[in-house]
Amino acid sequence: MKCSEAQSLFSLYLDGALTGAQMQHVSAHMVECVPCSTEYRQLENTRRLIAGLGKRPAPPDLALQLRIALSLERTKSYRRRWQGMWVRLENSFNAFMFPATAGVLSAVIFFGLIIGFFGLPVNSAASSDVPLALYTPPQLNPSPLPFLTTIGNNEGSLVIETYVDANGRVGDYRIISAPEGAKDLIPRLNNLLIFTTFSPAMNMGRPTPSRILLSFSHMDVRG
Repeated sequence: MKCSEAQSLFSLYLDGALTGAQMQHVSAHMVECVPCSTEYRQLENTRRLIAGLGKRPAPPDLALQLRIALSLERTKSYRRRWQGMWVRLENSFNAFMFPATAGVLSAVIFFGLIIGFFGLPVNSAASSDVPLALYTPPQLNPSPLPFLTTIGNNEGSLVIETYVDANGRVGDYRIISAPEGAKDLIPRLNNLLIFTTFSPAMNMGRPTPSRILLSFSHMDVRG
């Protein structure tokens, strides 16, 4: 038996884990080989010294340290798991945001076009077709009566807010501003408004009451 082969079996020889034939070969080799015999005795002495030390008692806080270590490792595992889930969620959200943003932008443009279409002004000289605008203000009609009067003077203008009903007739008014001596103009103003008619305001194609501001300066109003 070679020295290397015998030395590789020393630990098993000490433990008695070799077969009978192997133990005989190792014993015969150590009788003939002084270096291997010396190394075996050193290994045997080391084993004896270690056995004499006995078992070292575990520290009293070993269980606590183990629980802390396990808790930290579990926390790291959860953190890595949540980080992975967050990355996947963020990637999914980013992939969803582009088509969603494009859809919202398209909807805004579409509704803007619709509002712009319905909000187009209607030509006042158009025929009796129903206007497409959502709301059109009242329009003053020329009076069919031969009426002559003068409202206002050279010193200022008379501004009134007129209430026009759904039939285009003046229901009431209030004076916003008036020149000096406006009290003398009230009777003539009342007579003028009696014979004044309007094309009523239209809301979604239907006549509706409204208010309109009228300004009178030094002028003649003829029917």
